[in-house]
Amino acid sequence: MSLSRQGLVALFRAVTDGIFRVHAEALADIPTHGPLILVMNHVNLWEVPLIYARLQPRPVHGLVLADRWKNPLLAWGLNVCGAIPLKRGGANLGTLNQALAYLSAGEMLLIMPEGTRSYHGRLQAAHSGVVMLALKSKAPVLPVATHGGEGYKENLKRLRRTDFYIHVGQPFTLKGAEGAVDSQSRQQMLDALMYQIAALLPPEYRGAYTRPPEAGQSYLEFG
Repeated sequence: MSLSRQGLVALFRAVTDGIFRVHAEALADIPTHGPLILVMNHVNLWEVPLIYARLQPRPVHGLVLADRWKNPLLAWGLNVCGAIPLKRGGANLGTLNQALAYLSAGEMLLIMPEGTRSYHGRLQAAHSGVVMLALKSKAPVLPVATHGGEGYKENLKRLRRTDFYIHVGQPFTLKGAEGAVDSQSRQQMLDALMYQIAALLPPEYRGAYTRPPEAGQSYLEFG
């Protein structure tokens, strides 16, 4: 690990430990080697540095909006962390190729399929890009869910730390039909994937994925 990365990890841990009381025991279940796609809900800006720091020293790469690189200091930090730029609304072929290259090298990706922060903690409808990445790479997908962090601002006003809970599910791979995957199948796969995250959350946080999907479960292969 480079000195720059060590410094950022130490900073991330110090800041997030000051704001949150982190319940991260489940992270011990995450494999220490081999290609892996972590899929996680997205509540606010804090879960990214919090999770990133606690997954070290294993390299983990996140997909981040390309606009973030316009800030030189932020761009430096993103490059140190190995983030992959993602253009809003574009084809993002370069992003896909870079993500596939990291997976081929046995590294880990962190993807938040909702694409934007909810702030309230309830799952929002997700985007299907993660489905194509999982199908093309054939890498295992591991659902991760967090909750509790959405209330940190009120606690900070009272100089109190906020309980931040992390849950880890069972790894699975996505099985697609031979050839191109149509939009209906892709949506079914996405719904089944997102419900794996939802099932790790208390019912009040499941939002758009409150009920198990009627189709799509057959696309998930566990073990």
